[in-house]
Amino acid sequence: MPVRLNECPVEVVFTMLSGRWKIPIFRYLYKNNIPVRYSGLLRHLPSISKKILTEQLRELERDGIIERKSYPEPRPRVEYMLTSSGRSMIVFLDKMSDWGEKHILSNKSENSSCRRPQPLI
Repeated sequence: MPVRLNECPVEVVFTMLSGRWKIPIFRYLYKNNIPVRYSGLLRHLPSISKKILTEQLRELERDGIIERKSYPEPRPRVEYMLTSSGRSMIVFLDKMSDWGEKHILSNKSENSSCRRPQPLI
């Protein structure tokens, strides 16, 4: 997605990663570090439909996050892998993860302090 003047770069990135399955797809491709077949993604994400997986993969490919390689064989196969641009995203995704963990922990401690039982006199 080309960035237009007056667009917020953060909004562009969030638009690229919005979608229920994009982060799990990204994470699976990143951890495998090798090309992954479509069927492998379906097995890893059992509750995703084929239609939604195809849509999410097309959007990630369109945005330059993943690369799709098709092999014209008697039984055609397609493999997906992260592009170098997609791999570079892990740095800020890790930072977002760290922030999220801290936020979750701080909310738990705030909520748990409200639920402390009053001492009996």
